[in-house]
Amino acid sequence: MAHVPPVRQALYLIPGLLCDDAIWRPQIATFSTYCDVHVPDLRGFSSIPAMAAHIAEHAPPRFAVAGHSMGARVALELFRQLRDRVTHIALLDTGVHPAPPDERERRQRLTDLSRSKGMRALADAWLPPMVAPGNFYGPLRDELYAMVERMTPEIHRSQIQALLDRPDARPLLDEIRIPALVGVGVADSWSSPDQNRAIADAIGGARFVIFPDCGHMAPLEAPEAVNAALRTWLGLDTTIFR
Repeated sequence: MAHVPPVRQALYLIPGLLCDDAIWRPQIATFSTYCDVHVPDLRGFSSIPAMAAHIAEHAPPRFAVAGHSMGARVALELFRQLRDRVTHIALLDTGVHPAPPDERERRQRLTDLSRSKGMRALADAWLPPMVAPGNFYGPLRDELYAMVERMTPEIHRSQIQALLDRPDARPLLDEIRIPALVGVGVADSWSSPDQNRAIADAIGGARFVIFPDCGHMAPLEAPEAVNAALRTWLGLDTTIFR
């Protein structure tokens, strides 16, 4: 009888605002041997539903999805659109509420900066608060700057529009009946641990993890802790990673 290789889990890793596959570099390196890993390109879209629909158009019949920051909002919208096909959902460093009245003005200041001074100036203003104090140096700093500088002011403006128009994802949370992970950096000042804990509490049976020594950019800042949480979430045998 011919040997039938095991079916590989399809795993979608969705990046957040001004991020690309570099934000998931440690996860791609770890999980690609055992999963079919996909990182969607969201640069051409200006709404969360359109981003999710783009992923849905190319997704296999069954898949797991992990999203970071804005990407987690896309993951939730993808669950809304394809809930019978999503096998696992992980939400990292994110929120589920619609934009409050003062958010437009705050984000407008940054889009004005990227338009008038360029992406390097935006990175100077935007990136330091995104990581834990003391982490913004060396290779991590270089990688984050390079990632932001691969974007353009037009991409920035489109993704900000998507965030300002984002749907209220709170009604979806108690409908999730699949393995769910909610994780957050302990020093995340943009989407706090308390905010993420509330998301986990609203999902029946969700696992909540606080990643040590990192801020909002947890997949790059704390790759070992994030990878460990994702392995447990996917139900992978940890011995194969030793």
